[in-house]
Amino acid sequence: MLNFLQRIGKSLMFPIATLPAAALLVRLGKEDMLDIPFITAAGNGILGNLAIIFAIGIAMGLSHDGSGGAALAGAIGYLVLTEGAQSIDPDIDMKVFGGVIAGIAGGLLYNKYYNVKFPDWLAFFGGKRFVPIITSLVMVATAFVLGFVWPPVQDGLDALGNWILNAGTAGVGIYGVLNRLLIPVGLHHVMNAVIWFDFGTFTTASGEVFHGEINRFLNGDPEAGYFLAGFFPVMMFGLPAACAAMYVAAKKERKAAVGGLLFSIAFTSFLTGVTEPIEFSFMFLSPLLYVVHALLTGVSMIAAYLLDIRHGFGFSAGLIDYLLNFTLAQNPLLLAGLGIVMGAIYFVIFYFLIIKLDLKTPGREDEDMEEDEIQTEKGDYDAVAYHYIEALGGMNNIESLDYCTTRLRMQITDQDKVDEKKLKRLGARGVMKMSKKNLQVIVGTTVEFVADAMRKRMDRGDTESPDETVDGAAPCEETTSEKALGGEDFALPIEGRVMELSEVPDEVFAQGMMGQGFAIDPSGDTFTSPVEGKVVNLFPTKHAIGLETESGIEILIHIGLDTVKLQGEGFELLVEDGQAVTKGTPLIKVDFDKIRDKVPSIVTPIVFTNLDGESLTLHKTGDQDSQTTNIVTIQK
Repeated sequence: MLNFLQRIGKSLMFPIATLPAAALLVRLGKEDMLDIPFITAAGNGILGNLAIIFAIGIAMGLSHDGSGGAALAGAIGYLVLTEGAQSIDPDIDMKVFGGVIAGIAGGLLYNKYYNVKFPDWLAFFGGKRFVPIITSLVMVATAFVLGFVWPPVQDGLDALGNWILNAGTAGVGIYGVLNRLLIPVGLHHVMNAVIWFDFGTFTTASGEVFHGEINRFLNGDPEAGYFLAGFFPVMMFGLPAACAAMYVAAKKERKAAVGGLLFSIAFTSFLTGVTEPIEFSFMFLSPLLYVVHALLTGVSMIAAYLLDIRHGFGFSAGLIDYLLNFTLAQNPLLLAGLGIVMGAIYFVIFYFLIIKLDLKTPGREDEDMEEDEIQTEKGDYDAVAYHYIEALGGMNNIESLDYCTTRLRMQITDQDKVDEKKLKRLGARGVMKMSKKNLQVIVGTTVEFVADAMRKRMDRGDTESPDETVDGAAPCEETTSEKALGGEDFALPIEGRVMELSEVPDEVFAQGMMGQGFAIDPSGDTFTSPVEGKVVNLFPTKHAIGLETESGIEILIHIGLDTVKLQGEGFELLVEDGQAVTKGTPLIKVDFDKIRDKVPSIVTPIVFTNLDGESLTLHKTGDQDSQTTNIVTIQK
């Protein structure tokens, strides 16, 4: 259940990512800014339709491949659900909850039915086209049930929302503490979505109705902003001051090493309000400090409320949002003064606890004396990915890989193989063992680039170090020799339906991120070598193989999608690493009947991974026999 809720929390980041644009448009169009009403109206076009945006974003986020088909299913599900329920009871208003329900249904139904097959006379409605159909049917049934069940639930939620919004110091204080305490498990996004976009109602003079703390504040509600203001002193002053305390308390010989890191994450928090890099830098090294931080957040929220301060943000409580909404806020200068006070409190308490209790914050860990940080060239995410995979126990130990704003989310086969010290030497802020197999590594704001580089290595089975040389020889300069492949040089490795690479139901392959190529929906069971050359990569889970032609062209045959999770089940290797092969040499035998229902698709991408300036032409598509030639050519 926790893992499922975390997936929903991660999916919420898609719609939440639209907020900065919406908030900027709403503010720029206001009378005290550019005074252009249509710009404000454009921003409110986003804020006023967050429910359906949530349905689209959550469905897309929950789908295994981020498909637009899932997004469409979420949108259709929302429309069917809300219109159907309101036809039973016109007073029903599910707000963002309706979007969440429809988004979850759309995403889960997409994963279950996106590759469903029907008889030829119904084939048009198969696959992804069936997902919106089944989603609408499920939502019809759901709308009928909720038409009778939702009204008391709605009354209860409204009562809870009114209590929180009217509980004064208790309401803002509890929210502030819980907001921080839920970050380690990734559920703060779920709670924030309710407070920010649902609770509370404001009707403008023109009759427009807005729900949620952020929407109401940006549109001039004089009662909104109390649940947002208290975050500014923490994010702009408190946590940067905590970084200063950790720097001052660091061991003398380690200050130079941790100073740059602490300064960069402190500045990020001050400017943008992105705090997770700081919080994860001490969350696991010193949990006591994190509890103190959560309590101090509650104190800041209460203090801002008692001082009658209202402020708001469209993204987070950093300097950018502070200045953008300065004229819309109430007592913003007093808020800055509160921030200075909170900064002093954070520094004193953090420094005292670190020194008094000898807490192992950055620069004070025992292992830091023994091992230096692993250095990689800035921006070389392939090298970073290599070291991360090694520290995680190798590719064979990673069952699934995903990420959110700042952390990698993985299913691990054996957590005992994970080298936490090495991960931290690579720059990871912390490692979270959520369950026996569920692992999270806090990377920071570059997590997307690290995850993408890791996926590329895992997809092509690349275990070679970026620093390795052949037989100890010095690295040679990259050559620009032309790679070419004639029509007779390549023979189809298995019978089946040949298709364009763009038709593969996986964005990494479909967008050519792994290289140029094509794909085949196999109807046979044995893959043979399509070229003269040698085996250069045998993936431990047997689901992929890398070949190299005599002219140096590298070819990846990736059998099916997400087949790495099968851990070799259903695959039989027929060659060895480094073995010379000719066209027709059997490579891998696959029991497709055994694996077909366990993976998203058996469509097999065949990718030429090292083309540089050369262009690949696919000459034949549709059903083809094994060893058919003149399938592709490669030339400058």
